[in-house]
Amino acid sequence: MPHVITQSCCSDGSCVYACPVNCIHPTPDEPGFTTAEMLYIDPVACVDCGACVTACPVGAIAPDTRLTPDQLPFVELNAAFYPKRTGKLPPTSKLAPVIEAPEVHPRPDGPLTVAIVGSGPAAMYAADELLTQQGVRVNVFEKLPTPYGLVRAGVAPDHQTTKRVTRLFDKIAARSGFRFYLNVEVGSDLTHDELLARHHAVLYAVGASDDRRLDIDGIGLPGTSTATEVVAWFNGHPDFRDLPVDLSGDRAVIVGNGNVALDVARILTTDPDTLGRTDIADHALAALRDSRVQEVVIVARRGPAASAFTLPELIGLASACEVVLSAGDHARVVADLAEATDQLIRNKLEILAKLGDASAPVTTPRIRLAYGLSPQRILGGSHVTGIEFTVTGTDEVQRIPAGLVLTSIGYRGKPIGGLPFDTDAAIVPNDGGRVVDPGSGAPVTGSYVAGWIKRGPTGFIGTNKSCAAQTVRNLVADYNDGLLAAPVHRSSTLDRFVRERRPEVIDAAGWKAIDDAEVARGGSVRPRDKFASVAEMLDVAAAAQTPPLHQRLLAGLRR
Repeated sequence: MPHVITQSCCSDGSCVYACPVNCIHPTPDEPGFTTAEMLYIDPVACVDCGACVTACPVGAIAPDTRLTPDQLPFVELNAAFYPKRTGKLPPTSKLAPVIEAPEVHPRPDGPLTVAIVGSGPAAMYAADELLTQQGVRVNVFEKLPTPYGLVRAGVAPDHQTTKRVTRLFDKIAARSGFRFYLNVEVGSDLTHDELLARHHAVLYAVGASDDRRLDIDGIGLPGTSTATEVVAWFNGHPDFRDLPVDLSGDRAVIVGNGNVALDVARILTTDPDTLGRTDIADHALAALRDSRVQEVVIVARRGPAASAFTLPELIGLASACEVVLSAGDHARVVADLAEATDQLIRNKLEILAKLGDASAPVTTPRIRLAYGLSPQRILGGSHVTGIEFTVTGTDEVQRIPAGLVLTSIGYRGKPIGGLPFDTDAAIVPNDGGRVVDPGSGAPVTGSYVAGWIKRGPTGFIGTNKSCAAQTVRNLVADYNDGLLAAPVHRSSTLDRFVRERRPEVIDAAGWKAIDDAEVARGGSVRPRDKFASVAEMLDVAAAAQTPPLHQRLLAGLRR
């Protein structure tokens, strides 16, 4: 009864280190870990101890006898990662090598104090790594009233298992030495220099929040948007609650076929009653109940072999929705399959080859995958009516009528005030997380990055764990080598300083009040019913019990 890793795998590697027989790969120290679509359990080496199940933060691992019908393809997928064997079993004698947390050498100027800007996975994994050492202090600054970044606002609401990683983040946030400063925007309420004057180092884990834009005529017409904005809309992100998402037409088109495109297409075609058991935002659920969309077309410039979505997401999509291909695209799949040598690509193509025929009548909302089409212009006058393509590599024109056109072609990081920025790569230039001056290559003292703003929009939730660990190792090495100056201001003055600049700051107690209220609003039907406005969140947080002044002063002195 081997255990199996399934679709919600976040690739953070916790299962690797828990496994006593080293049967989960690729490991964080192996080539390909950072680009692997998921991790895989060797069914021959697995001893069924269940240690990986306990370690997995998103509940993605189960015995093969307890899988749902939709998860059964992952049995073969896990096994296919390992070469066929004859004879002896593989060696299973030791744990995977664990990279030790960096040791902080005490200094007379007080404990190592780090400001982390952002509160998504990279930020929380960095805080976790820092707080393995006694005496370290971490202050996390987040511009929204709620933490955890894309896990809250970017993971599709029907992927609740993936969102379980927030339970791990809650444990990190509860550690001694950790402090939240939510609803505080660095660069507006506080500056980089002001943070650095109160910390030994400032670590930015702000992601890549800008969409890459499609530069074609008509892209700004009403009825056009980006898939990422729509994800934020149905996840209750307060900046996007009023996004105009027009679902009055019978077709929507998404340009780009990565995982985000699949998420949006799936949500737009899922029964609203099913979504009503998730944490989807109320305004989005109401709009979806009135939706007239019968088909979502996901369009890619290149052929099926170059599909950007991951194999686990394709398996999940095909099991949850009606997904079809035109006759021409079926032929493209068959042709690509005949030439494919990479096993991962072959696996995708084999699933695509089994999809239904788009010429069949539309009886329920469905998804159509389309290939080899290059967008040329948006059609319409006062509102989008469709999109015009050319068949890639030819002058042949195809038009797809649609009342909603979304683009999903990637992300870009944004410049950070006070730090250099590489406009081509859309990242902060760095060496292993140390921010560097692009001209001289010299480190920018006290400044660090982790996550997508460090490496670009690649990898998955758990990939940020190893990324953050590398940055923290370099930060601690700089501290131990005396390269990080002591803060100009005492750490006990930080709380008052932030509250003077941003009286509406929300602390851990305020966030707990918001969290508890959302869960209570969900009742027994939904995991939570989210607040989608900052004003609502502030009202709930303000009602949280605030410790008396003398307790806050004592807490500041202890820090």
